[in-house]
Amino acid sequence: MTDGARSASIDRTTHPASTSAPAARRRPLAEQSNELRVAVMRLARRLRQERTETELSGSQFSTLVWIAAEGPLTIGRLAELERVTAPSMNRTVNCLVDAGFATRGPSPDDGRKVLVAATETGETVVRDTRRRRDAWLAKRFAVLTPAERETLAEATTILRRLTDQ
Repeated sequence: MTDGARSASIDRTTHPASTSAPAARRRPLAEQSNELRVAVMRLARRLRQERTETELSGSQFSTLVWIAAEGPLTIGRLAELERVTAPSMNRTVNCLVDAGFATRGPSPDDGRKVLVAATETGETVVRDTRRRRDAWLAKRFAVLTPAERETLAEATTILRRLTDQ
């Protein structure tokens, strides 16, 4: 049974995620936090399954997204964006370069710095993976009510605020 079929078969009257807003406010904060964490992790895991047929890890793909979107970046800047150490990012970049998804080149401003850029193949992987993930999610959104979609739009704003803290 697929995740979509499984979630569609859940009786909304007995599932904890379907409790009314006032009931949700009465639950302990730790319980609400746990339920949100589990739901977000499951969604993220399911979305990660929608990808092109590459051997990229999650951190490698995330790094590739940054360099495809922002243009050439230094190892240090990539490490900041991904919140990892520079040596760790260097290993990630090495994997991307070895796989043909990225290149290293000198900075035109400072010859001591190395810039990492996405190759055409890397940009294609990012574009195709995003399309697959967006299509998967759009299909799930289509079965929601307008009110549920509005609730998710509001939740998206709140989740962004949580991650930016």
